[in-house]
Amino acid sequence: MSSLLIVAGESSGDKHGARLVREFLERHPNETFFGVGGPRLAEAGAEILVPMKELAVMGIFEVAARLFRLRGIFHRLRRAAAERRPRAAVLIDSPDFNLRLAKKLKALGIPVLYYISPTVWAWRKGRLKTIRKYVDRMLLIFPFEKEIYRRAAIPAVYVGHPLMESVRSGLTRTEFFVKHGLDPRRKLITLLPGSRTGEVRRHLPVIVKTIPLLREAFGAQFVLVAADGLDRNGFSRLLAGAPAEDLRLLSQDGYEAMAASDLVLSACGTANLEAALLGIPFVAFYRISPLTYTLGRKLVKISHYSIVNILAGRPVVAELIQRRLTPENLVREARAILDSPKRQAELQAEFRKLHDLLGNEPASVRAAQELGALLAAVPSAKRADEPRLT
Repeated sequence: MSSLLIVAGESSGDKHGARLVREFLERHPNETFFGVGGPRLAEAGAEILVPMKELAVMGIFEVAARLFRLRGIFHRLRRAAAERRPRAAVLIDSPDFNLRLAKKLKALGIPVLYYISPTVWAWRKGRLKTIRKYVDRMLLIFPFEKEIYRRAAIPAVYVGHPLMESVRSGLTRTEFFVKHGLDPRRKLITLLPGSRTGEVRRHLPVIVKTIPLLREAFGAQFVLVAADGLDRNGFSRLLAGAPAEDLRLLSQDGYEAMAASDLVLSACGTANLEAALLGIPFVAFYRISPLTYTLGRKLVKISHYSIVNILAGRPVVAELIQRRLTPENLVREARAILDSPKRQAELQAEFRKLHDLLGNEPASVRAAQELGALLAAVPSAKRADEPRLT
């Protein structure tokens, strides 16, 4: 039985990786996976050497603060790859870590399939040179990325967006309200502070101050969804000042919570696209350390932060970034949506366009097929005499 290395450093990568693994193992039941991931990859059958929360850091100074631990994880994976000799590696997003790892894997003769391109269209376009050197095949999830990789002469395949397969609610609004003891007569606002611990620590204090203002303005009740792998006890400490009677903390039913909501308040990231695909109006926000933001502004080549606005090429949803993320601004943007059926309809129309843009490619099936094709092109016997790490 041969093995494959897989590395997913955050919640969305864990979900997408799990679907890929399941599709691949249906076709290749004698293969096994090991590496970095979370509960979804573990459920799919991957052996988790390192929990994904160990890699879930973002920002120049945030990474620097945990550099020693990240270096230890990096060397552990490199040693595991050298000892186990996986037939290939599947690296999912997390480019700061994964592109560096790809270089070491290439030196070991291990083919690299990279799932979800780094945002070279937004910043650090120079990464294309690194990708050309160390990645055997890039799997793209946005249609416009195809031209970027064609011009860079990098083998790449558009497989569709994996969220198109998975974003759906398994409960009706009524069923969700009953399950979680919510009042059907009151508006519901879902809170998504982020999938990384650092994001939650930066965003949640502002959200806690916003909750009583929204409750007073709209009589709203709230659901806060904790991403996979995050510590619920940490959430409880940060929520100490929030009114418990009007707030439910969930670690499951995330899509159901969004689909049942009148409004979502969401950190920029995958959750923005999830809300849009569910057709639910949302306000996007994000805050990083001031130094990281100041340095990053000189490098970023895009004018929007939410993926919904990036794909649309214009400001469709409101973005509250850095100092603009305040309780007062969140309430103002919430009011602009909740008090206006016209604005709600406009947003839902834009979200339907986004759905059409992404299409209906079965991303996980295509990704599994591409992994199989990569393995067929590089037989396992090829690396018998290649150098091992000492």
